[in-house]
Amino acid sequence: MQPSRSIEGLLAIMAALRTPVTGCAWDLEQDFKSISAYTIEEAYEVADAIRRNDMEDLCDELGDLLLQVVFHAQMAEELGKFTFADICEAITSKMIRRHPHVFGDARSLPPDQIKLLWNQIKQQEKSEKAERLAKSGQKLTKSGHLDEISSHFPALMQSIKLQKKAAEVGFDWPDALHVLDKIEEEVGELKRALADNSEDAAREELGDLFFAISNLARKMNVDPEQALQACNDKFRRRFGHIESGLADQGRELADADLQEMEELWIEAKYKEKNTTI
Repeated sequence: MQPSRSIEGLLAIMAALRTPVTGCAWDLEQDFKSISAYTIEEAYEVADAIRRNDMEDLCDELGDLLLQVVFHAQMAEELGKFTFADICEAITSKMIRRHPHVFGDARSLPPDQIKLLWNQIKQQEKSEKAERLAKSGQKLTKSGHLDEISSHFPALMQSIKLQKKAAEVGFDWPDALHVLDKIEEEVGELKRALADNSEDAAREELGDLFFAISNLARKMNVDPEQALQACNDKFRRRFGHIESGLADQGRELADADLQEMEELWIEAKYKEKNTTI
């Protein structure tokens, strides 16, 4: 087996890994559930490479993510359910169907009309799926307006999707300032729960506060994940300054008190704000 620049080469490698007796013992033990966590992990690795603008790493991580798709496809083919070719046909059909402004007769539509058309097509697809399931004796278990938002999404992503979906029918704050008022309200409720020493109530109110903050990010057209990641990066830099500052004094973190560390933190903050980039 040799490295290949074609998808056929990757498919052949995965088929070999899943071949009984001669394949890889670990790969043969896996099923859809056991590798689903790896699939999610690889997607995050791709996002991280993009954030760091590391194109070499991005190429590598995209390969790892593609391997996950091929892995799922191989297992499905073994069960006689679908193949990698079926996946390709399904997604290409969907993209052509959802882009009549590119591949069809709606080329002159403005952006706002394109978005409207996209949603109409998606709704039509859902109706057709419901009809197909009904004919086979099945039915969609999801019926509420928010039910199409998977509860398996990460909580932060899920909150944004729920808010956007609710906003489609007018259940939304008019602007970011109103959401700020809601955040202040939630902070007050959290303070009362903490004062009452009620762990359950405090946990619930903290969740409400997170939800309100994610709502503010949505109203500001800010990706909360990216905003928080930027803050994480900033924290790493400033905490690193504390460590290096103490190291310059021949000391370690355990040797310093909070006030000393706070002074170094403020020094790092000042340097960042006064550095010309």
